[in-house]
Amino acid sequence: MADGKITVGEPAPPFSLPDQNGEVVSLADFAGKWVVLYFYPKDDTPGCTTEACQFSEGIEAFSGLDAVVLGVSPDTPASHQKFIAKYDLKVTLLSDPQHEVLRAYGAWGEKKMYGKTVQGVTRSTVLIDPQGRIAHHWPNVKADGHADAVRAKLAELRP
Repeated sequence: MADGKITVGEPAPPFSLPDQNGEVVSLADFAGKWVVLYFYPKDDTPGCTTEACQFSEGIEAFSGLDAVVLGVSPDTPASHQKFIAKYDLKVTLLSDPQHEVLRAYGAWGEKKMYGKTVQGVTRSTVLIDPQGRIAHHWPNVKADGHADAVRAKLAELRP
């Protein structure tokens, strides 16, 4: 996979990961659609729950803009299933325990947590256009309100 440098206009790194049901989901499955690919650290934690719930609340608006919303974390499909059931989430969650897709999209690496440098997921989002190119990149995301910002950018970029 790529080195994690995300450049607007470049082809999005391809991926295939299991979803919450263990079904393999690939970027190629969504050719011709907009893809909101958001990366988050852990199921059922405060910031991640806020973000997932806000994306879920807006899922009809994303569908109306011909977009699919995919969340990616290192959690297992079983963990994703519990997270989805607990909060009635409407997004598809993908499991990347080896961090391959997280790395390819620049969402895995060193970060500061409680004053220490650790390896982990950087909360970030990539918007992929129907031709499979990077349309926009949010490298460091604050969870609350982010879904609205992504929806606004998607509406702005769509022809």
